[in-house]
Amino acid sequence: MSNEHIVIEEKAKLDFSQSMSYSDYLHLDQVLNAQQPLSPAHDEMLFIIQHQTSELWMKLMLHELHAATACIVAGDLPSAFKMLARVSRIMEQLVQAWTVLATMTPPEYTAMRPYLGSSSGFQSWQYRCIEFALGNKNGAMLKPHAHRPELLQKVEAAYRAPSLYDEALRLLARQGLPVPADHLERDWTQPYAASEAVEAAWLRVYRDPHKYWDLYQLGEKLTDLEDAFRVWRFRHVTTVERIIGFKRGTGGTGGVSYLRKMLDVVLFPEIWKLRTDL
Repeated sequence: MSNEHIVIEEKAKLDFSQSMSYSDYLHLDQVLNAQQPLSPAHDEMLFIIQHQTSELWMKLMLHELHAATACIVAGDLPSAFKMLARVSRIMEQLVQAWTVLATMTPPEYTAMRPYLGSSSGFQSWQYRCIEFALGNKNGAMLKPHAHRPELLQKVEAAYRAPSLYDEALRLLARQGLPVPADHLERDWTQPYAASEAVEAAWLRVYRDPHKYWDLYQLGEKLTDLEDAFRVWRFRHVTTVERIIGFKRGTGGTGGVSYLRKMLDVVLFPEIWKLRTDL
């Protein structure tokens, strides 16, 4: 008997009854039994898995965003750069998820839509925390989570906290750049307002990248992040329009009309404007 056959037989004898297996570690029984279609439609499985996997990626995205923000506060920029790069790659995964969902045709979605009730991606508390963490603050977006106090508490915490960009500007100030005081301490629940003085601070960084290398790198990581987020949003609105046109969303939202407005939101305005003014 060859050594290869001996190894195969030895592996076959392994007994996982007293040790952790792959399935145990990943809790696959729970994960793979979490898909419970409500309609007889074949394509509902695609719809469920696409949204469940997106929520898992968003969970990781929040994990990385929170850690990256904490690293910026602590001045540990190399770690923050790695985490922000990972967030951008996660967004690329989410873009690809929309291309899979786009294989669902309008008749296929129509067959299952009545079974969705008032459930809607608009109610994703993780997505709302991501928006808030990136600075797109809107108090009206707390309402869809009011029926779940424990989730509302998490969303409110993100709503009231400084955003990733707020902390980046505080870092610029700590590095001696002239950031206005009203951008360092303010009501964090309010939408960010662009500032010529903030752009001037970023311009100083971009005009002398060797002197401000870490801050220059931070600016580019933020640019990468918003670039990826814009693509994610665009694929979202395009997929929704492809499947349901301009019908209202299941949760009562404006559907495509609302999503198109979101395409105009700029998260880090001065970093984009400086490219014209350099």
